[in-house]
Amino acid sequence: MTVLSLPDGDLSSPGPSPADGDHLGLRAAALAYIEARHWDILPGTSVVRADGSWRCSCTNIACEALGAHPAHRDWQKQITAQPSRVHGWWQDHPEAAILLPTGRTFDVIDVPEQAGCLALARLERAGAAMGPVAATPTRRLYFFVLPGAKPKVPEMLMRAGWGRAELDLKCYGDKDYVVAPPSRMGTGGHVQWARPPGESNRWLPEAAELIPTLAYACGRERF
Repeated sequence: MTVLSLPDGDLSSPGPSPADGDHLGLRAAALAYIEARHWDILPGTSVVRADGSWRCSCTNIACEALGAHPAHRDWQKQITAQPSRVHGWWQDHPEAAILLPTGRTFDVIDVPEQAGCLALARLERAGAAMGPVAATPTRRLYFFVLPGAKPKVPEMLMRAGWGRAELDLKCYGDKDYVVAPPSRMGTGGHVQWARPPGESNRWLPEAAELIPTLAYACGRERF
């Protein structure tokens, strides 16, 4: 699967120059999510190199989510759509991850990469409406769908015949978040877009349109 490190379409922008302090393009991406996509964003931690090893900027040496969690304990109060706050935070923390709070403009269905690629191919062949899809360095795919999906997923799986199966399929909704491209996530690399946000997928699909195919693909991974 070919993944892209930068959004395209209405999220495209000229590359940042080292002089503006946004050498990873995180501030530009966060602003694009707000201004072009009208998504809320949330400041995250960053992955730092210290004493020959990678650590999380939260300073917890046992942190298991390096650069992949909110920078503030009261993170739900830090969610913003204000460009001025983005400028301020990423000016001071240029390597901070961009987090996207779910349950607002979208929910996110999270599946293993191999199952996600199979499902993506089948959905595209069927001409299904698709939202953005992100790929993480932890070998997961994030499918963006309309909000309100999380509490309905168990029933959707039941109707699709997978209610009692232990599928590696998760849904992030209200009071959750996901790491957004081009943020670094752990020690494996950066989150990237497999299907970037653009005009062609501005209107998100209902989770019910994707769940049967995603569940089938995840079910195949069990055998």
